Formats: sequence, C-alpha cells, structure tokens
Amino acid sequence: KDKWTIEGVGRNLVVPSDIVDAGNSGTTFYFVTAMAALLDQWSVLSGDWQIRRRPVRALLRTLEDLGATAFTTRSAVDAAPVVVRGPLEAGTVKIGGNFSQFISAPLLVSPMIDGITRLEVENAKEKPYLQMTVDWMTQQGVKVDYDSKNYSYFEIKGPQAYHPVNARIPSDWESVAFPLVAAAVTDSKLTIEDLDLEGNQGDAAIVDVLQEMGANIHVDHEHNSLTVIGGTKLHGITVNCSDIPDAVPILSVAASFAEGTTKLTGIEMVRAKETDRVAVMHQELAKMGAHIEETHDSMTIHGGHQLTGAAVLSHDDHRVAMALAVAGLFAKGETVVSDAQCASVSFPGFFEIMNRVGAGFVIKK
Repeated sequence: KDKWTIEGVGRNLVVPSDIVDAGNSGTTFYFVTAMAALLDQWSVLSGDWQIRRRPVRALLRTLEDLGATAFTTRSAVDAAPVVVRGPLEAGTVKIGGNFSQFISAPLLVSPMIDGITRLEVENAKEKPYLQMTVDWMTQQGVKVDYDSKNYSYFEIKGPQAYHPVNARIPSDWESVAFPLVAAAVTDSKLTIEDLDLEGNQGDAAIVDVLQEMGANIHVDHEHNSLTVIGGTKLHGITVNCSDIPDAVPILSVAASFAEGTTKLTGIEMVRAKETDRVAVMHQELAKMGAHIEETHDSMTIHGGHQLTGAAVLSHDDHRVAMALAVAGLFAKGETVVSDAQCASVSFPGFFEIMNRVGAGFVIKK
C-alpha cells in the first residue's frame, strides 16, 4: 500500500468507455479533462457534488483556444459535468493566474502537442504549485522554458516524451499544518518527523508564518523533522496567502487564538475550493465566539477571545473539518464537528493519529 507502480502508455491514450468520475479530487478532474482533450473523440467527465460546483469554464476556454471542443452540460452553471473532444494544436493562449490547476493542466499535456505551445499567465498565484509541476516534468525529461520568478509564461516545444522515473512522494505540508497548529495553540510539545524540508510545497511556509506569530518551532534539517512547543502567546500579523491558499482554514484558527488582529490577504481563490472556505470558516468560528470580518479577498480575525465549544458544520470539506477540530482543542467546553469523517479525503486516520498524541477526539458514528 506504500508503493504505486504506473505503467505508462505515452501518447496512446484511449477514449474512456464511461463517464470519468473524479470523485472529490479537483486535481484529478482538471488534469484528466486536459488529457481528454488530446483525443479526437468525445469524453465526459464529472465528480461528486462538490466537483459539480467548482469552476471549470476558464480551463475549457484554454483547451478551446488550443483547438479542442469543450463545454459544460449545464449552460448556466460553470461546473461539471463537462464534455471534451480534441485534438489539441500548438499555439499561444492567455490564462488567468488565480488557480494553479488551470495552468498546470494544459502545461502537463503540452509536451504531447506537435509544435510550440506557449501559456501566458496573468498575475500568477499559487506559484509553488506551478514550480512543483515544472519540477515533476523536468524530472521526467521534459524541457520547459518558463519565467521562474513571476511565472508569467511557460513554453514547451513538442512532441516530447515523459520518461519513467522512480520517485519518493514527499510528505504533505497541507496535512502537517493541522497537528502543527494544534500543538502551537495548546500546552503541548510535539515532534513531527519525515518531513519534506527541501521541496517546493507552498504550505511549508506555515512554519515561517507561525514563527512570525510567536510560535516556538525548531526545524531540524539534519533529521527532517520539526518540534513545536506550545504554551507561548501568539500575536496577530498580516499574511499574504496567495501562495498558500489551502492553509487559510487552519491559519484562521491560529489567528483566533492569537492576541491582536490577524489579516489574511490574497484569498479570493479560497472561495472556489470544495466550499467557500472564507465564508464557511467565518460562519463556523463565529459560532464559537471568534470575531471575524471578511471581504472578497481577505479575512480579518480579531483574536485573543476565549472560544467556546459549539456544534459546528464541516460542510463536507476536509480542511474545514480538521481546522474546526483543532479549534475545539482550545475552546472552552465541548465542540462537535458534524460529518468530520470527510477529513479522510486528504488525511486518512487524522483523528486516530491525533489521539495517539493526546488530542482526545471522540469519534461518534
């Protein structure tokens, strides 16, 4: 279960015999939609109820600009199901930079296109994910010319072949963030091991953010681990989250614990994840007594108020569920998070693992 072996087919993809169901995975949905556009036949792609609410039309426009036919089955709704038919042709396209997946998806299939494909990106955000995409392509032998500072363009000369590699998948910093904050806001000492301290995962920046807020965190590069010692008072700061959007739910929890005001900016894209995470975290933390204001692109959290346990909703969003569970650890009284099992989407065994280090979560079925 700890190793996957993938037998590639190169450019010999086949048309799926049924609707492609991406489940709850936005990455799968967007990337496979772009792959389907390589085929000169129709493919239909969809996912669960959250995928069927997430925006997709900007990606479809990019694929159309490269020669594909692509549309949603609901003309009034910018979401799956989608219907796609290729083939793709080389060319230059302009792409908005709010969502890295809308850039990574056509970037990954560009080596399969004959000729030069150029993606011109306006105001790129989530930059670490774009760098991660290029790094994986480079590791597999694909040459990508790109703006490594601002990520304003990517240029690929095709056709190029992806070469097989043996790779170790690094630890997921998006998951590390939850026990990290849990230890920082409680009187705990926790060591987290086997971390990726040298990679390009944007959410590793949460360590720097928490340290700036006053958290006592020691990073051990020699042993790829970090130790956080809780009990220190955090203080509010301003954080540009455009490169770490998935950290917004747990950072809003840390900010609720901190003294003073914390402002999370650059978070417009966070409204188009599994849920509108800005509105949802505002709504649920307010039930616990948090003082929060929001704009379309920011959250302002006035911290230092004792949170009170409450019945809160996960909205079937894994990051919301885990963030609210962490909030419950330092709230006064009992906190009940509904539908918390959705945490398994990105962190299977989250509650059991946290209980092994003393969290005291009670799982009710």
